[in-house]
Amino acid sequence: MTLALDGHRVLVGVGGSVAAFKACQVVTDLRREGAEVKVAMTEAATHFVTPTLLRALSGHRVASSIWEDDPAEVGHGMSHLDLASWCEVQVVVAASADLIARLALGLAGDPVTATALACRAPLLVAPAMESAMWEHPATQGHTATLTARGARIIGPVHGRLASGHESTGRMAEPDVIVSAVRDVLVGRA
Repeated sequence: MTLALDGHRVLVGVGGSVAAFKACQVVTDLRREGAEVKVAMTEAATHFVTPTLLRALSGHRVASSIWEDDPAEVGHGMSHLDLASWCEVQVVVAASADLIARLALGLAGDPVTATALACRAPLLVAPAMESAMWEHPATQGHTATLTARGARIIGPVHGRLASGHESTGRMAEPDVIVSAVRDVLVGRA
C-alpha cells in the first residue's frame, strides 16, 4: 500500500506558543502518511514540548539550538544548513507573533529561523496567538511580507484561546496542516 507522502521529506518547525503541543500530532500524522519528518524548535518551544518527545515521534535528532555540538554528529555542525537542503517543504507550527516577525525580517537566531532563511523549499506557517496579537498591524504586516515572498499562511481560526477567550488566533488543527503539506507535495492544489 502506497501512502500519500511516501518518500517525501518534511521539516516541522515548532514555535513558542501554547499550541506547540499540537506539533506532536502534526509529526505523527505526517509519518502515518509516509513522510520522513525532521524537527527544528525555537528555545521558547522547548517550554511547551521537549526535544526528546519530538525526537521519539519523528525518529530523528531535533535541532533545538544553533549552538548544539553533538559529538555523535559528523559534519560541519550547522544543522540548519543540512535541514534546509534536506527538506522538500517546511511547515512552522505554533508560530507566535515573535516568530512570524523574525521570519519576515530574515533574522536567524534559532534553528527554525536560520533554517527558513537558508531554505528554498516552500514555507507553510500556522500561526497561534491571542487575537489582539494576531490582529495587530505589525503581525498583519509581517504575515503580508511572508505571503508576498510565497509563504502560505494556514489559519489561524476562531476558537478557544489559551486565555479562555473565544476569538481568532487559535492554530489550525493538525489535520488541516497536514492536508496543506500534502497539497504542496502531491496535490499542488
